Amino acid sequence: MANHKSALKRIRSNEAKRLRNKYQHKTTRNAIKKLRELTDKKEADALFPSVVSMLDKLAKKNIIHANKAANLKSGLAKHVAAL
Repeated sequence: MANHKSALKRIRSNEAKRLRNKYQHKTTRNAIKKLRELTDKKEADALFPSVVSMLDKLAKKNIIHANKAANLKSGLAKHVAAL
């Protein structure tokens, strides 16, 4: 167990950050699944920018790697274009 006040605070803040990251990552994954299941081009065009924004934010905060975000965006763009 940590002995210093700063170490205890670090444990608390790390846990809060972990839960926030987990929530944002899961929310983005669900949005990606929802976009992939869509068959209507209008709906997909409306949802696509928000999903791309979510991916960019995750990459910016290093929750996911920037290349993974780029690969996901590319695949989703192809999916939307093919509708």
